[in-house]
Amino acid sequence: MTDAQKIRIILVDDHSQVHRGITAIIEVFDDLELVAQGSTGEEAIQLCAEFKPDVVLMDVVMPGVGGVKATKIILEQNPHVQVLALSSFQDAASVHSMIEAGAIGYVLKDSSIDDLANTIRAAHAGKFIFSSEVKQVLLQPQRETKPKPDYGLTKREMDILNLLVKGMNNNEIAETLTISISTVKFHVSSVLSKLNVTSRIEAVAIAVEQHLVT
Repeated sequence: MTDAQKIRIILVDDHSQVHRGITAIIEVFDDLELVAQGSTGEEAIQLCAEFKPDVVLMDVVMPGVGGVKATKIILEQNPHVQVLALSSFQDAASVHSMIEAGAIGYVLKDSSIDDLANTIRAAHAGKFIFSSEVKQVLLQPQRETKPKPDYGLTKREMDILNLLVKGMNNNEIAETLTISISTVKFHVSSVLSKLNVTSRIEAVAIAVEQHLVT
């Protein structure tokens, strides 16, 4: 496999043992390449500007500029980069904060070798992906029972939103619902408008947080 075909990765974490472990994992796979490493949010921003990676493995809690703020800045400057939250925490606040910042997935640092590699590949392909532990956090009901907000979504728009949460792209949605890609784009645009968001990631975050989908 040529270097051009490899998934270019930047790792940002403030613990040296995490760097050693992740580096060892990535070196096992021919399709993954670790192009740079940093230990702060500031370094993450600089390294993304310099190396233009495909995927950033971003620690959530770091001194100075943390993972959440760094993720927002990186995605504003490099919208084609996929940020994958890498953390030892799985509390609801951390998970939701990273999703709202634009992270496409959230995995724990103790994930297995194959799970981490497959998560990186899925993130690179633009698919929303979370470890099973994080999914449990996302699906936990809110402590306070609140009425489900009504965004005025039609049945077809709800179908579209469900498939967005599953990480499907326009082609996959069109094939699943047996509709044209232009129709999919129209419905996706309508969903984003009704949810008052500008990106699919934000739409997925609201869908999960508000329990709009099952």
